[in-house]
Amino acid sequence: MNGVVVAYDGSDFAMQALDWAMDEAEMRKLPLTVAHAWHWPYGEASDEAKDHLRRAADHVLWHGVSCARATSAVTEVKGELWKGSANDQLVALSGAADLLVVGSRGLSRVPSMMIGSVACHVAAYAACPALVVRGPGPIPAPLHPGPVVVGVDGTPGGRARPVVEFAFAEAALRQLPLVAVRCGLTAPSFGTSMALVPDLTLAEEELGEALTAWQERYPEVRVSARVTLDAPREALTSLSKQAGLIVVGRRRFGHLGSTADPVLRHAACAVAVVAMAD
Repeated sequence: MNGVVVAYDGSDFAMQALDWAMDEAEMRKLPLTVAHAWHWPYGEASDEAKDHLRRAADHVLWHGVSCARATSAVTEVKGELWKGSANDQLVALSGAADLLVVGSRGLSRVPSMMIGSVACHVAAYAACPALVVRGPGPIPAPLHPGPVVVGVDGTPGGRARPVVEFAFAEAALRQLPLVAVRCGLTAPSFGTSMALVPDLTLAEEELGEALTAWQERYPEVRVSARVTLDAPREALTSLSKQAGLIVVGRRRFGHLGSTADPVLRHAACAVAVVAMAD
């Protein structure tokens, strides 16, 4: 297993991702793989010219690995240098990883873009949970880090189980509270033309009861259940302003869906995307 894998290209966004990945590897007691991909984008050229770019890429990777070894307590840090697509490299490494960490964008991204193509790609295709670092940096660096927030679709079991499990485990590792949110609640229809108002208090109680089994498994995590009429993208994006991490699920391989995609693009904090169960 690769443990924790982090994409690193030397940018400020990659440094944020590296900081977070080091935390994850330390807390999980797992090895850390620093990955960097390079390619020659200028058409025909001599092998000597290409070798200059390869050596520059090797130096970038060396810098990331050296930073991790010098500033963290991770016992095993290694580098992976590939020639070719960063997307392909990271997805391949995710097949044997526990967690894949990437920055919101890299050196090739223009400042106006909210998130880079690599982050979107790995979030949609990674075989393990993918964590995209957004906002000011990793938790728990802030003096008062926000909670872990998980979006719950219906009940926190069944297909949503891997998503909820990741959120609880992360909250336990970081000793943070967990907020479970069920969004877009609608009232049942009984064939009447009158608008029915859902009972939010009852829905919160039902969600809290459904979380009981998870609380028994992670007794150290302080949990609160919330229910809202707001659509998931609006509710979770709003909560991200006070959160340390948002955890969302994706339903299909290669497809982020109507919740994960906008949250990933607009959240004010880091976002973890976890594949839901089949």
